[in-house]
Amino acid sequence: MKKIFICLILFAAAVSVSGCGHKSVSSDGNKTYKYTDDYGSVVDVPEHPQRIVSLSPAVTEIMFALDADSLLVGRTEFCLYPPEAATIENIGGISNLNIEKVLSVNPDLIITGSMVPQKVVEQFAKMGVPLVCVIEKQKFSGLFENIGKIGHLAGCDGQADSLNKRLESQLAEVHPVAVDADVERPDCYYVVGFGSGGNFTAGGNTFINDIIRMAGGRNIAENSEGWTFSLEALVDADPDFILIRAEDSARFCNTSPYNQLSAVRKGRLIALEDGILDLQVPRNIELLRRLKSRFETQ
Repeated sequence: MKKIFICLILFAAAVSVSGCGHKSVSSDGNKTYKYTDDYGSVVDVPEHPQRIVSLSPAVTEIMFALDADSLLVGRTEFCLYPPEAATIENIGGISNLNIEKVLSVNPDLIITGSMVPQKVVEQFAKMGVPLVCVIEKQKFSGLFENIGKIGHLAGCDGQADSLNKRLESQLAEVHPVAVDADVERPDCYYVVGFGSGGNFTAGGNTFINDIIRMAGGRNIAENSEGWTFSLEALVDADPDFILIRAEDSARFCNTSPYNQLSAVRKGRLIALEDGILDLQVPRNIELLRRLKSRFETQ
């Protein structure tokens, strides 16, 4: 189930513009404004929300990074980072969202990623509960954009600006390899899914591809469209490094023909904790630092 969730959350990436218009007053006296979310929906958002439900692990993680977690009154069962997220009310799944459970925590704003079905969004709209979509972007720079959007929605623009400046400073310290630099790069492959169900990875139009390239690697799927990747192409490319979620690494290393890949035989499999690469979150910069160091010492 977790693998399906991760595949689906990575499938959606787009870029859009947010904005606000004339302010009004909601039934509870809180001023609202018109906000256009990443799917183009215009939503009446409270100026100073006090009870936010996050339906996205990335949103939850960013809220904590903004020190705005005190506003969270609900999160999904997939919102596991930071560990303190466990103290927030668990409202269950995402694709099988329990609307009654969400409403039970009396939110004045719901922020989601790309996983909530459109019919659910429409249901909340009919009930007068503002739901805003902030989705994963195709480029690494989308991280800063999303932090700005979530900070604005939570009423903490200043904290978002400070966080972005801090992260940009950390990024500069990493000295990422220029994306267009003509340098020798180790071939890399990120395992999203593998085995009898098919092989899935991140193609060139993803922030994941950006992270690999900024760290000095070359994604062997950079020219692929979609998320499927043939086993034959993987074996033929025989990448220098395999990036994989830690929970999947043992099975991958013990499954044929993956166990015959050079990266497995030479101990160049990089096991990753949940969310650090498959979510667009501040931890991406720490991962970039780690990958760059590993690639340079191959």
